[in-house]
Amino acid sequence: PGFNIPKGLEPLLPIYQRGILYGTPTIREASAAGLGEVINLTSSKYLAGPLIIKMTGPLLRIVGDRNPANVKISILSTLGLILVKGGPALRAFVPQFQTTFVKALSDPSRQVRLEAITALGLLMPLSTRVDPLIKELVTGSLGKGSTGADGTGGVVVVQTATLEALAVVLEKGGNKAKLPESVPSALQASATLILHSDDSVREAAAKVMGASCNILGPEKTTEIVQEEILSTSADDSSDIRHGKACAIRRIFSAEVSKKLDESVSSDLRNLAIQYMKDEKIAVQEAGIVAVGAAVGRSQDPTAALRSVEPDILPLMGDLKQRLETHQSVARCLCLALEFADVESRVAFLGMTLLNASLKLAMSGSQRVQFAFNDVLWLALSVSDGQGGLDEYSATAMFEDSRQMKSLFSKVLVKIKSVTILDQ
Repeated sequence: PGFNIPKGLEPLLPIYQRGILYGTPTIREASAAGLGEVINLTSSKYLAGPLIIKMTGPLLRIVGDRNPANVKISILSTLGLILVKGGPALRAFVPQFQTTFVKALSDPSRQVRLEAITALGLLMPLSTRVDPLIKELVTGSLGKGSTGADGTGGVVVVQTATLEALAVVLEKGGNKAKLPESVPSALQASATLILHSDDSVREAAAKVMGASCNILGPEKTTEIVQEEILSTSADDSSDIRHGKACAIRRIFSAEVSKKLDESVSSDLRNLAIQYMKDEKIAVQEAGIVAVGAAVGRSQDPTAALRSVEPDILPLMGDLKQRLETHQSVARCLCLALEFADVESRVAFLGMTLLNASLKLAMSGSQRVQFAFNDVLWLALSVSDGQGGLDEYSATAMFEDSRQMKSLFSKVLVKIKSVTILDQ
């Protein structure tokens, strides 16, 4: 409450500013984190105007210095908080914020790169000129830009971070692009990079493809799908198959997929099912996830799920399967549940898949348990109350019902949102 009064924060500000500007790395980190904490505790109306500007200057000034990674993480995280709370008062700082965050994408520390990606997303509501940013990120993602040219980060990790940032920028601010070539250039870059030799670059490029298609609409999406994804050949390497499987998932995850012609959706779904049975494990796992998104967006999701259920169940029943394969199945079911427009999620998933999910939520390794807790949280619509559990218990065997009730009360009710899809 002491901060939520006019000028409540002002007496403390010089202490933090001095620590940020002149302290040792440890003091800089603590000062930036401490400033972030008090900003968090202060409501936006008491931060408005000159005060928020006074806080921003020192942080922007030193973030580019040669600081250790943990200092940069603290500063970027606090700048992100300032963007959330500061609003329009910070519009004049947008170019500096942008330069700072783009530069941080080529940092050797992964956590610094992740903070920069998040911060760019938070900057989008304030940014009015996104075209130069899209252009810079497209150039950087193709490995041609100034990003990473100093050799600090490996080219591949910088490309991945730049693509992740480009996907976030397109998602949060792509509709503000005014130049006709901005978003198509991102789409073209993603089409090239889903064929890259590194799997993390391919996965990030697929996100850019999904975000670009969402802005450009169904006609352009159909065109890119037919040219770049459905034009398969027997000579496609496992890298190419993996990239295409990732792209299918991201296209179906985008709203534009609802407007695609049924014949195109059906061809994409069949290709995803083909990849799900691939001999290469990376392709198979990406295919499994893509199938979930394709099923959820089908005109008849229940029929689509029943058609792939015989392929999914053996993977769930085999406890010796790779941890990542089980996680892929969980993602597949979560996507299907999230996207399917059905009256009852319990009936949609069906008792067989629900019981198999329950078994893995009770007996898999910890990460598998977490993944299938997410599946059951969605399937039972836990955020809406106990209705889903009652519907399940009405038809389940006594022992299954007892286990589900126990899991529901001890674990599922404590889950706030699904996290498996963010990974």
